[in-house]
Amino acid sequence: MKHYFQKGKDASKPVLLLLHGTGGNEHSLLQIAEMIDPDASVLSVRGNVLEHGMPRFFKRLSEGVFDLDDLELRTKELNDFLNNASVEYGFDRQNIVAVGYSNGANIAGSLLFYFEEALKGVVLFHPMVPRRDLDIPSMDQLPVFIGAGVNDPLIKMAETEELKEILEQNGATVTLFWENYGHQLTEAEVMNAAKWYQENFRK
Repeated sequence: MKHYFQKGKDASKPVLLLLHGTGGNEHSLLQIAEMIDPDASVLSVRGNVLEHGMPRFFKRLSEGVFDLDDLELRTKELNDFLNNASVEYGFDRQNIVAVGYSNGANIAGSLLFYFEEALKGVVLFHPMVPRRDLDIPSMDQLPVFIGAGVNDPLIKMAETEELKEILEQNGATVTLFWENYGHQLTEAEVMNAAKWYQENFRK
């Protein structure tokens, strides 16, 4: 997978896995990583699927309707990539915190739904429920931050609450921050995610 890796100043900190939204690339969220933890290593990945020329992490049948077969394939592809990247770049595979926006948040959520201990923590900006037909692995005390918009035209508030409930039922510790805007990522969301990260990973 096309990607960008930058070794951080402190190897003991989590590697920030950056997963862009539709039309983004491996450079789209670098500023977000800097705001969350400027000393952490960064692994930013570009999705392998193109939709009208725009990179994505998996196919969809229509807006808000996932191609579930492709989602499964691409989730496994990303997990394999992380396994290989940890060897190539010499970081701890068990010490990855994902930061995903929109389509990137959905593939990050899917990693949690398919693979136990795939991530040490996750920031989901404007995610949806990846699937509703899986036996989900345990997420015992996994720290999760969800940033969502009360006026998001793509994701209803009920879906965000449903995702929070599913994660908590499987053991995750979820912090949900509501922004008063739509689907765009706001500075307030990022700053609240940075505060959450500091409380969970920078002690």
